[in-house]
Amino acid sequence: MTEVAPAAGAAVRCVPAVPSWVSLMAGDLEGAQAFYGPLLGWSFERGPDRWGPYVRAVVDGVAVAGLSTSTGLQLPVAWTTYFGTEDANEVAERVRARGGTMAIGPLGFDAGRLAIAADPAGAPFGVWEGGCDHGRSWLSSSGAPVWIELRTRDAFEAALFYGEVFAWDTRDPKDLEVRWEHDRVVLRTHGRSVAALATGTDPAARPNWQVFFAVADTDASVDQARRLGAAETGPVLDTPYGRVAHLADPHGGRFAVISVRP
Repeated sequence: MTEVAPAAGAAVRCVPAVPSWVSLMAGDLEGAQAFYGPLLGWSFERGPDRWGPYVRAVVDGVAVAGLSTSTGLQLPVAWTTYFGTEDANEVAERVRARGGTMAIGPLGFDAGRLAIAADPAGAPFGVWEGGCDHGRSWLSSSGAPVWIELRTRDAFEAALFYGEVFAWDTRDPKDLEVRWEHDRVVLRTHGRSVAALATGTDPAARPNWQVFFAVADTDASVDQARRLGAAETGPVLDTPYGRVAHLADPHGGRFAVISVRP
């Protein structure tokens, strides 16, 4: 995670087998925009409303995240990470065969097909089939998601599940490399670390994929998040990947911010 500016013509892509999109299920869509917009420098554009109100968060002209609200359903406020795939039906079959569950889909939508699943430990994740290519999954500018991390009871067991579901061992090493570093199973694509699986220290905590958004200054962002009504869920820490703060937005959605190392 070393880049801090998008390349010319950058775009969020569906990249096979790696995290490619993030979306927030918000209880209050206007409130979520009022919080994340100033905190992460987002502007918003209206998206398809087939399943309820939906907007895309935009950084430097590129959509980097989705925000939606359910219609008539009381769903928890949470961020979901979507993995790219060439075939959502095949992934759904692999999820079920390996002890996971399918909650939604696969269903067709404007950018392809999507599904929501959970791994055997209960961590939710999304699946996106959307004309996948083998470029970079997202840009690395301030305000964009730059790191996704699973905290779970057994990182190696989780890595076996995701590796089999998304066929990690069949990929070209240039497109996907799996390595062990800093006590994590780390996914790298095109020379860039994008995600990790780590064994959590709290056995009572529910396993989950947490989204890390890039910011210029973590401490300043924490101060701003507090003023906007957020709560800190842990101390600000220096990590091998950058200075990190874990936060909960005013409606309880958990996320993190990170100032990446130059």
